[in-house]
Amino acid sequence: MITMYDIIIIGAGTAGIAAYKQAVRHTQNILIINAGPWDTTCARVGCMPSKVLISSANRMHDIQHANEIGLNLNGEVDTTQVMHRVRSLRDQFTQATLDDVEKWPVQHKISGTAKFINANTIEVNGQHYQSKSFIVAVGSTPTYDQAWKDELGDLLITSDQIFELPYLPKSLAVIGSGVIALELAQAMQRLGVQVTMFARSRKVGSLTSPQLQQIAQKTLSKEIKILFETLPEKINQLNGQVEIKYSQQGTQQTLITDYMLVATGRESQLKQLDLEKIDQTFSDLKKLPINTNTKQLGSYPIFVVGDAHSSTPIQHEAAHEGKMTVQNCLNFPDVKPIKTLTALGIVFSQPEMASVAKTHKQLSAENIDFVTGFVSYEGQGRAQVLAKNQGAVEIYVSKKDGKILGAELFCPAAEHLAHLLAWLIDADATLADALNKPFYHPTLEEGLRTALKHARRQLS
Repeated sequence: MITMYDIIIIGAGTAGIAAYKQAVRHTQNILIINAGPWDTTCARVGCMPSKVLISSANRMHDIQHANEIGLNLNGEVDTTQVMHRVRSLRDQFTQATLDDVEKWPVQHKISGTAKFINANTIEVNGQHYQSKSFIVAVGSTPTYDQAWKDELGDLLITSDQIFELPYLPKSLAVIGSGVIALELAQAMQRLGVQVTMFARSRKVGSLTSPQLQQIAQKTLSKEIKILFETLPEKINQLNGQVEIKYSQQGTQQTLITDYMLVATGRESQLKQLDLEKIDQTFSDLKKLPINTNTKQLGSYPIFVVGDAHSSTPIQHEAAHEGKMTVQNCLNFPDVKPIKTLTALGIVFSQPEMASVAKTHKQLSAENIDFVTGFVSYEGQGRAQVLAKNQGAVEIYVSKKDGKILGAELFCPAAEHLAHLLAWLIDADATLADALNKPFYHPTLEEGLRTALKHARRQLS
């Protein structure tokens, strides 16, 4: 006889682990199934190792530019030790998760690939398991052109492989100009790697504001060779290196590089689950009827969380979704919307990028009447003191009621400033509320006050 579980969780990444920790408080009749390592994408190949690499890169950049603050320093990159430190700290982060998972009851976890037989039954390692509800948290994986991979083999890498390089290469081609591409490209460039970025469009990072995009492109192009609106036309392996042929201004050019990093996006791993066994229409993953408010798949007791089905694969959102979905599983069919968090996205470039709540693009598309409070950080006092005076910030304020609707940032310490704005927006703060907060002098936060005052003048 097949055991009927209260909840089966498929996937033990950030969302799946958060779901398990919440579910086990309510029932012991649960099962979590995972294919692959019992840790998280963030700790193993994402947020954490990339930030270790970026930390070394930014420290080196500060040494090389110490003359800007009156210091004469010399530094040298140890191409082997940099990558060793990345892996050493990465292993420390992943081990903490693995140690936690090791403490879970053995009867609660199974290693293997789950496939649906029907809406209440899955198959794992040849065995069938049934549940009253499912949380699907299978995550995503980097995408790449298979023909390129066939030609280049190990010379084509993604964010899943780059941290395994034994030493920093001399040169690197980066395909893509989004968040992951930009972070890794700039870090590698700052560590002495000759980087060339291929960008499909005239865009870098996550900024949707036309003005901030122009500033970012101008600023970053001084440091990184970015080929906008250019993609490889032909890829070959040549004497243990990568040969890339491309065209610019009608002229064909050739680039020889040690590796090619493809960072053009990620795809869901939902295709492994045989969802069409539940409903034939589920064969097209792009058209899955997943409710954005409840995460429910159609009318079934199945909830899809994290970046298994998300345009914003962000760690804290995945953990929140995993945790909050448990109640919908336990109370099914009484399904309620999950409280959404104020949107917050950060790119760890230099200067950093961030978006908070509604972006410029979203507000424009929704025809919301707003003003933009702007501040340049090129002349901002504290930024000049730090010799980090680059970039700008835009804060969007409703003309109707003065509420702060969102912001986009490209400036020093954007990761911290964005949090402050997110907390204000989460508290439903108005422009007046924000300006009534204390702003210590001299700080980078004063730049936010300048932008808020600029918005206030427009409202007056």
